[in-house]
Amino acid sequence: MNARIIAAEADVAEAREALIDTARELQQRLQPKTLAREAWESAKVKGADLAEDAVDAVKRRPVATGGVIAAIAMFLARDPIKDGVSRLYDAMTSTKESDQVVAKAPARKPAPRRKRSAPHPARKTESK
Repeated sequence: MNARIIAAEADVAEAREALIDTARELQQRLQPKTLAREAWESAKVKGADLAEDAVDAVKRRPVATGGVIAAIAMFLARDPIKDGVSRLYDAMTSTKESDQVVAKAPARKPAPRRKRSAPHPARKTESK
């Protein structure tokens, strides 16, 4: 055989092996388990970076950070705070007369209902 043909066949075999190796590597990279692991690692790194940035921001401006946290807490607890302030205001503005409790008569229990029975024979009326 010609030396050029033998060299070309060797090049083709080498290229085929490289292509098969690349296909195997892609299969490994595209497995769901591998994708999930890489996504988790990426999320952990990003979360750590965000946490470090947050700590640095708090160290640079602790008063501003405290104010923001207090504002968020007040927003989340706005209903209980509103109710508490409302009760405090009512307690401070009420007079002694309105604070006195008027004794009410005890509520009467309703009489138990009687069961309806068949009409009494003496009360029977005839209709014509």
